[in-house]
Amino acid sequence: MAHSYEAQTTLGRIVNEIEETAIALILGLMTILTFINVVLRYGFNTGIIWGLEAVTFLFAWLVLFGVSYAVKVTAHLGVDALINLFSPSVRRTLSLIAAAVCISYAFLVFKGAWDYWAPFAGFDATSGRWFPTGFENSRDQAWYEVVDMPMPEWLRWIEPIFNQGEEYEKIPRFIPYAMLPFGMALLLFRFVQATVRLMRGTQTSLIVSHEAEDAIEDVKHLNAER
Repeated sequence: MAHSYEAQTTLGRIVNEIEETAIALILGLMTILTFINVVLRYGFNTGIIWGLEAVTFLFAWLVLFGVSYAVKVTAHLGVDALINLFSPSVRRTLSLIAAAVCISYAFLVFKGAWDYWAPFAGFDATSGRWFPTGFENSRDQAWYEVVDMPMPEWLRWIEPIFNQGEEYEKIPRFIPYAMLPFGMALLLFRFVQATVRLMRGTQTSLIVSHEAEDAIEDVKHLNAER
């Protein structure tokens, strides 16, 4: 069953607030930009040229944030019909095996995310096919820009750092793409946290189970009051 996450430390509460605030802001910005573009298009036959691209990036950010957030609150859906046939000890063992697989997968995806993003920021990708064995020279692609989103003036300070002093006309790609390694690192961190909770016995599964039954239980009292 998905549950409300309650952080046990001050740092945990701060991180949780940052995550939930970021998700809310992304949803709000997507809604506002889409609404404004619809009004401009149908009311004034114009529009924000970079609006669609911005919403696309924001949606990708929302997905990457949401994946790790769903792990934290055990909101990912899963089929547990077969698992529930086993005893609690066997189910716990299977859950730990699944957690180990998830950690391995998240680590591999994090490596791939870094290797994809690093050249856009002028950094080196990792060497090694499956696990990083070091860093290797990558083709500097920090000058790559997005298609439509203009470069804001308050970001000009990054030009001497990432673009050898050359001006960006559009936002450099490494900025919106940075969410890819960040999101995968957060996913890996959340899987490690979930595994620790499984080992301690404070959590029984990585997935939400019996969602329909839980929803019925939540509203059963409404029918009883009638």
